[in-house]
Amino acid sequence: MGRAFEYRRAAKEKRWDKMSKIFPKLGKKITIAAKESGPDPDMNAALRTAILNAKAQNMPKSNIDAAIKRAMGKDATVFDEINYEGKGPHGVLVFVECATDNSTRTVANVKSYFNKAGGSLVPTGSLEFMFSRKAVFEFAKPENVDVEELELELIDAGLDEIEENEGTFYAYADFINFGTLAQAFEEQNIKVLNAELKRFSTSPVEFTEDQMNDIEKMLDKLEEDDDVQAVYTNIE
Repeated sequence: MGRAFEYRRAAKEKRWDKMSKIFPKLGKKITIAAKESGPDPDMNAALRTAILNAKAQNMPKSNIDAAIKRAMGKDATVFDEINYEGKGPHGVLVFVECATDNSTRTVANVKSYFNKAGGSLVPTGSLEFMFSRKAVFEFAKPENVDVEELELELIDAGLDEIEENEGTFYAYADFINFGTLAQAFEEQNIKVLNAELKRFSTSPVEFTEDQMNDIEKMLDKLEEDDDVQAVYTNIE
């Protein structure tokens, strides 16, 4: 069958592996949002955003519906959203966001990833000031819309700036303005491809290639954990 077949199979397996890890994380976000504010996306902005992001990752509708249904069940799992902060190999700073139904299991796993890499967890809040939290909206350029004019329109909703990267636009705002900016995009009839809260290092640091190899091994372990929702670092 040749190398072309092997390449296609490897690419497909990699894609399946990625989906097998990301779908449970997306489903957990949907379940948490539905449990907190109800199962109707029209009345629940957090759920609407979670569904939007799931669709952007090609998550099947059946998976989305199942995640909402789980939230409404009598025996629905209660997830706690917990953050962990730590220093990894070569002093890299790492902020880990988790959603878990067993915090004892989660902290033990996260702690082991740091320890095995020669790092350690630090007290909660120690690194908070080293990261700024932003609302980030990804969208394609709308037809017949001037982006500079759009930027002016969205400032009142809390927009900080809009950047373009290879034809895709990113709108940034302080995390407290997530809701108002999301509503503003809807009012402007602009289709948002992805929307989430992210953390950005306030003092990014460059690491050597050898150092990055050590760091990435630990980050891979963290990102593979089912309880870990997002991982942020101070890597340049």
